[in-house]
Amino acid sequence: MISLSKFTRRQLLTLVVLSIGDFCNAICVSLQAPFYPQEAEKKGAKATEYGLVFGVFELIVFAVSPFYGQHLNRIGPKVLFNGGILTTGVSAILFGLLDKIDGHYPFIILSFAIRIVEALGNAAFLIATFAIIAVEFPENVATTFASLETCFGLGLIVGPTVGGILYQVGGYTTPFVVLGSALFLSAIMTAFVLPDHPDRDIDSKAGSSLMQVIRIPGVLLAAASIIVTSMSIGFLSATLEPHLRQFNLQPAVLGLMFVINGGTYALTAPCWGWLCDGSRLQPKVATVIGCILLIIAFLIIGPAPFFNLKPSLWLTIVGLVMHGLGIAAQLVSSFTDALRTAIAYGFPNNLETYGLISGLWTSTFALGAFIGPSVAGILYDTWDFPRATLFIVALSSIVGGIVLLFICCSKPKPMYKEIPNLTAEENHAKTSNTGLIQKASSNGYINHVGSAATQSISCEKPPGINGIIACSSYKNRLGLGVIGSPQWLTKELYNSSERIYQSNNTESNWHRKESGATLGNQFSASYGSLDTRPMLDTV
Repeated sequence: MISLSKFTRRQLLTLVVLSIGDFCNAICVSLQAPFYPQEAEKKGAKATEYGLVFGVFELIVFAVSPFYGQHLNRIGPKVLFNGGILTTGVSAILFGLLDKIDGHYPFIILSFAIRIVEALGNAAFLIATFAIIAVEFPENVATTFASLETCFGLGLIVGPTVGGILYQVGGYTTPFVVLGSALFLSAIMTAFVLPDHPDRDIDSKAGSSLMQVIRIPGVLLAAASIIVTSMSIGFLSATLEPHLRQFNLQPAVLGLMFVINGGTYALTAPCWGWLCDGSRLQPKVATVIGCILLIIAFLIIGPAPFFNLKPSLWLTIVGLVMHGLGIAAQLVSSFTDALRTAIAYGFPNNLETYGLISGLWTSTFALGAFIGPSVAGILYDTWDFPRATLFIVALSSIVGGIVLLFICCSKPKPMYKEIPNLTAEENHAKTSNTGLIQKASSNGYINHVGSAATQSISCEKPPGINGIIACSSYKNRLGLGVIGSPQWLTKELYNSSERIYQSNNTESNWHRKESGATLGNQFSASYGSLDTRPMLDTV
């Protein structure tokens, strides 16, 4: 779990601001569900029309998230965060004024317009939040992400509840104005408290895109996991209430049934985040566990036709608890897994990559949330609930099986290769002539001169640069205490190395993706960055 005592004042302020923003934003996003359909029907709208008002929200989030993610580095996470949360708050207030609109079509058109603008703000807010997590909490990404998801999940629970109470007290407008104003005030607070990130590389020429990230097999599997998970959530949101009608539940009990899986998710997400941070549990293993839990959940909720069990309330409750555990495992692990995998494949460990992964997570989740209810309604009408649940069972089995196969077949890339010690005669033979640089470069190792038995260690060579020069000059880029310093090179050879390096490189820095300096997270506490620890030490 998170140890707050280890956090700096800047990190604590960031965590508090993000938590408040997540909570208030979730309240405003989920506010419409209990009473907007009734108001829409008063204006003459049909279920299909106001159903699309809800669905278009996820569709817009899916469409704009990659754009936000790709341009996050230029816009800046603080600007995107404040702009997104401010837009969402204003949109929530305006949505509460729709009851003043007369006429069927003006009401529906304005509902679509406000909901689309609200989706634009929500997508910006979410992407900026995920990127700020990666920047400010590099050693606790999964745990921090899960903790904020807990706040978001609590907001989704509180929103309809508090909104329903305010609706009974003051009518349609009251909950939107009150809770939208709370989000608006939180946006003003974040403008003063949330730290800025002025040191980002605004003029970055890396040109990374979402398509480049999605081509990585590990990232693609994480995206598939997110889609299936959000589809399962949308599936139950559309079909659980008709399934529960057979139990003749009181309205209060019926409302609690919809809180079970969300509450379980909110409570257990930090635990999954703690497991995925460090080396406690590989994120892909957590994904497989999450798929298994989803399979068990939907087999129980149905229950599956081949079990020959009658539907019962206690089976449904157990299934919803398992569903909450499953979605917590998959949603928390997928973000961390996609970020680590992208950096391990050579993408820079900077804000640009964080934005791409944030956009990918938000976009794929919205896609599943849009497809889930749509497919659920069709399957429910065509078959029945028990057989319809097998659709999610099949998808979870496919994704879980592929991820498990990927884990079994993939091998970690070694950081370096040991070369046996050389005898004094072999060492003298390799260093007695002026071809030291060529021999060291062609064989991929470097020796200390004058030592009776020195150890040779391989060093990856950046493209187009001699290996010995790379080790000599690249330390100045990363601050590494690597071999290749003037203590064993002659002054003339060292200066020559520097001149060759500068003549072969017109740009001041190498891109980490080109140089191959970015490695897996097992070699660094910051997802592959070598900035904070030496790669090799001089002997």
